[in-house]
Amino acid sequence: METPIYKRVLLKLSGEAISNGKDGILNFDYISEIARIIKKCVDSKVEVAVLVGAGNIWRGRSGGDMDRVKADHMGMLATCINAIALQEAFIRAGLDAIVMTSVEMSAFAKQFVRDDAIKALSEGKVVVFGGGLGIPFVSTDTASVVRAAEIGAEVVLMAKNIDAIYTADPRKDKNAQKISSITYKEVLARGLQAMDSTATSFAMDNNISIHVFGLDNCENIYNVIMGAKMGTVVKGE
Repeated sequence: METPIYKRVLLKLSGEAISNGKDGILNFDYISEIARIIKKCVDSKVEVAVLVGAGNIWRGRSGGDMDRVKADHMGMLATCINAIALQEAFIRAGLDAIVMTSVEMSAFAKQFVRDDAIKALSEGKVVVFGGGLGIPFVSTDTASVVRAAEIGAEVVLMAKNIDAIYTADPRKDKNAQKISSITYKEVLARGLQAMDSTATSFAMDNNISIHVFGLDNCENIYNVIMGAKMGTVVKGE
């Protein structure tokens, strides 16, 4: 049996990842496949938390001339829709899963309490975080690294629609080169768009490793946890 290199991870899923290019906001077949892989990870004694974005439904910047705070509030609510959808898929896959949100909505989910989240993870439950951090002007990338720090995750797994961090956008620049390992200082100095600069700075200041990889194959989640060399690892010096 393979041995995982991490005991507790936080998986960041973008809204685009769980729609997987399908018309409509959610691709339920794809979400079920993600759930199957996460069960495989949990069965390997890995504690898994998931934080989900909402790009498949709404982004704050989609609001045009709307007040930015209100637009971001809508985005937070959209992440909760995605979190509940993931929870349902996880339960159907045979996992014990709970949703924790950053703001109170007791009819649908538990409110995030750090000790409760850690206890649930230690009991083998998958914890799905919705609502970001519950404050505007903050991306779900930043929410991911903050929650990872709070629960003591060893790494943030950033599952993207691109397989690694590159020197430039490979969809626009044919000379873009894949980067296998890089420091946070380099990411910031070179202005690489791996994640927003607030998330990068927080991860650097709190010594949180981030592994960026492609979600074109859901099995990559398991492979990365088992130590496969793929994507880009971002860490301190």
